[in-house]
Amino acid sequence: MLKVLLSALLLVGAGSGPAATPATESPVLEVSGSATPLKLTPELLHRLPRKQVSVPATEHGPAASFEGVRLRDILSEAGVPAGTAIRGPVLSWVVTLDATDGYRAVFALAELDPAFTERLVLLADTRDGKPLPPQEAPLRLVVPEEKRPARWIRQVKRITVGPACPQK
Repeated sequence: MLKVLLSALLLVGAGSGPAATPATESPVLEVSGSATPLKLTPELLHRLPRKQVSVPATEHGPAASFEGVRLRDILSEAGVPAGTAIRGPVLSWVVTLDATDGYRAVFALAELDPAFTERLVLLADTRDGKPLPPQEAPLRLVVPEEKRPARWIRQVKRITVGPACPQK
């Protein structure tokens, strides 16, 4: 498992990770913790595969179409383990997303991995074909399969990955 983690870290450091992004672009989001630190710039965000999802109206808003990047793809850019590497101690890792207003949402790492689920968790940057409004921008988390949009946080600024309960 250590080999897998080291290989992932080396690949991110040598390729499309933060060193490959221009210094002039300000980051939209930071990923840290048990991952290679990543400052996600608009340029990197638009190089990742895009997904679109339509969601029905809820008590929090009308029906809408969101477009953005799967959260799992951003975690992959940061070298976060995936697939068969999510076992043993890594199975207890969590992904915490923080918003600018202090709101926070947490997912188990396995909840976000295609080897465990078909669930789409999207970090959206557009709504109905337009950039997100300022009160939601730069990124909004969208979890279309959840009955309540409680984890659909707006103005996501940071993602932290690591053990749910660090061992002593």
